[in-house]
Amino acid sequence: MSTSPGADGAADRAGVPGGAAGAPARRAGRPRDPEVDHKVLEAALEVYADLGWAGFNFEAVARRAGVGRPALYRRWLSARALLVDAIERSGTRIDVPDTGSVRDQLVVLARQLLVEYLGAPGIAGLRLLVDARTHPEVFADLYARRNEERVRAARAIVRRGIARGELAPGTSPTLVLDAVCGAMLNHALATPDRLRKVVIAGGERYAAELVDLVLEGRPGAG
Repeated sequence: MSTSPGADGAADRAGVPGGAAGAPARRAGRPRDPEVDHKVLEAALEVYADLGWAGFNFEAVARRAGVGRPALYRRWLSARALLVDAIERSGTRIDVPDTGSVRDQLVVLARQLLVEYLGAPGIAGLRLLVDARTHPEVFADLYARRNEERVRAARAIVRRGIARGELAPGTSPTLVLDAVCGAMLNHALATPDRLRKVVIAGGERYAAELVDLVLEGRPGAG
């Protein structure tokens, strides 16, 4: 598969993002088929994870999704609009209910991040970090918005723990989250493809041991 967008790909990518703050621009028309939408959005994330922005275009996504290019043209005004939609709907928001236990919430967070990092959403997130710097006019607002939401949600977990007295008043949310989130990213990056399913299956235990190490200074405290 070529990583060059070509003439058609360049035209796909040239659209101006619609809506405020770069919100996805969609075409009006007949009702959308949810199944086609799902296939296209999933394929878009995979193509971006594999090829980055340089290789991202309607043709590559349509081929990966097994649909015709007109299906994409009817739904999105540009390749950027499609990619923004795919990233924002990829389920990579931090979703950790307040259970009343900072330890349990950090374990859930760590497990979520591990699964994400080992799949297309995580690789797409790393691509987005790079592309936001090399193509700020295309992705800076999307990355900043996505990153701010995730950081705010993660820091809230630690701050609730401090407020409840589970953590010392001087505990740094930054250091706790750097240790937990950074370790999960490193663990995922060090995992070969052949072991991904095994690592995901053991993710709950690994997450618990990691969090116990960070909070208590020893693994398996819980």
